Amino acid sequence: LILIGGFVQLLAGFLAFRKYDHLGGAAFFTFSTLWSHLVNIAVGNSEGFTAGSIAFLVLNAFLIILASSFNVVLLCMTLAMELLTICFLLFTLENLPLPFEIVMLSIFSIICFYGATASLANSMFGKDLMMMGPPLFTAESSKDTEDPPPCICPKSHCTSGLRTIADLLNTGAVCGVPTDTVYALAASCKHPQAIEKVYRIKDRPQEKPICIFISNLDQLRAAAPPISPLLWEFMENVYPGGIGCIIKKGEWLKKLGVGEGYSRVGTPDSIMIRVPDLTVLVHLIDMTGPLAITSANPSGEVDSTHHDMVISRLGHKLEGVLCDGESDEVVASTVVNCTKIDESGITIVREGCIPAGKVMQIFESVKNR
Repeated sequence: LILIGGFVQLLAGFLAFRKYDHLGGAAFFTFSTLWSHLVNIAVGNSEGFTAGSIAFLVLNAFLIILASSFNVVLLCMTLAMELLTICFLLFTLENLPLPFEIVMLSIFSIICFYGATASLANSMFGKDLMMMGPPLFTAESSKDTEDPPPCICPKSHCTSGLRTIADLLNTGAVCGVPTDTVYALAASCKHPQAIEKVYRIKDRPQEKPICIFISNLDQLRAAAPPISPLLWEFMENVYPGGIGCIIKKGEWLKKLGVGEGYSRVGTPDSIMIRVPDLTVLVHLIDMTGPLAITSANPSGEVDSTHHDMVISRLGHKLEGVLCDGESDEVVASTVVNCTKIDESGITIVREGCIPAGKVMQIFESVKNR
């Protein structure tokens, strides 16, 4: 009978964990360890049982406290187990009154039978057919008191979310957006005051230029920049992707849709252009035109690789953040200077997610062709 009782406790604990009832599972597994001590008594070996039972009394006291926040049935079971352990101690001292033993075993059996029956019935039918009782106390959930986000935070997979961010950008706002590398701050190139705001938000030094993102290479062709065949072929091999090309600046940028932000992007002589390999961002650029882009982190700090990082670090300074979960990369793009590609080749300005060796391999392959 003792072995059967221990097996039942182990089985109950296993089923409780399968239902993600970690407290109930822990209680039943703890009870099963006491049953293993009873085997020693049954074979006449009570050595160490007293010390083990006292330790169990202390452990079970914590289970009683936890059970009081779960339900009445589990609370009653842990209380009964505490008294039953006292019975076992009295038994080893040969000082256990028979009526007390009978009463405690009866109470414990009734609670166990009801709890098992109620749990099984409620699980089978998915309803509370048999009451388990409310917890004596509950901890208040922090979800109800959670502060609202400091800015508009739509989901990227929703068309309405893209439209919301596009509308904000088109009115001169600065928003956090996902890219194919890390999260970035975006401002419309039609609004130079928004680009200026990006510098203030990041505490970015004015001498550091901001690049632009376009949605596809056909937009660049339509603007007809004075680009050599070698540079065209190189860009065709790296776009879309995590490589940004620095090329010579010119009035052709206005045909691209840069507009009044011409003087606030790039340097007086050059501009870095990138075509991202992220459908969400490409659709957004199609709705807004070219975007001035820089990483979404305070200047000098690590890049943001999740929209939560952008919201917590800069959300109070932004009008919106397009939420897209984890970023595809943990570092920013690789930047390549292509302004003298025909004379002396390319130079790596910043090595990012694309290794410098791979960039040079692409260039050599293009140059040989």
